[in-house]
Amino acid sequence: MSDAVYDSLINVNGEEVPTLDILLLLTIISLLPSLLIMTTSFTRTLIIVSFLRNALGVQNTPPNMVLVGIAIFLTLFIMDPVISEINTEAYTPYKNREISQEEAIERAQVPLKRFMLKHTEKASMEMFADVAGIDAVEEELDLPMTVVIPSFMASELKRGFVAGFLLYIPFLLIDIVVASTLMSMGMMMLPPAMISLPFKLLLFVTVDGWNLLFSSIINSFLL
Repeated sequence: MSDAVYDSLINVNGEEVPTLDILLLLTIISLLPSLLIMTTSFTRTLIIVSFLRNALGVQNTPPNMVLVGIAIFLTLFIMDPVISEINTEAYTPYKNREISQEEAIERAQVPLKRFMLKHTEKASMEMFADVAGIDAVEEELDLPMTVVIPSFMASELKRGFVAGFLLYIPFLLIDIVVASTLMSMGMMMLPPAMISLPFKLLLFVTVDGWNLLFSSIINSFLL
């Protein structure tokens, strides 16, 4: 078998396809779910709803599958303008063979990068740019994705944990009040979580918690 067989493969049209290109394409496809998660609103949304479940103290209700589903569909709702712009500016011209694959990728990066930069803290962006040895740029859009993505991820993790902390406060107050009441009544053997759980659920349902939470998450990205 010649060396050419190892260097390239033959596609259905009888043309040679470099093996390295195939391996690179398979690698990108395998990493695509992680890239989509880390470059969208999915991370912050999932962190917030997970913190809410822990603050309520309802163990595995809603289950992880439901929380991931909530995060996915909220992400699709939030990212719809970005997805539409990518489809119009990059995918449709590429599908119609009006632009090359490289140009389509460059065009697709612009709305996604613009979305990430809008929700990225300057401190995080400057830190990663300094570590990468990148000098100051005239426009933030000129920064490479290798700097924008980790900066966006760091900012999203911070905002998600801050939102989780704020969610914990009202439910923590209920736990404190219930624990103090039980202690004053001499019922120290009764778990406070068992008594406080109905009150936390009542508070959450009374204020229409799910709609309030979803609207807050959406508005945090749209504003």
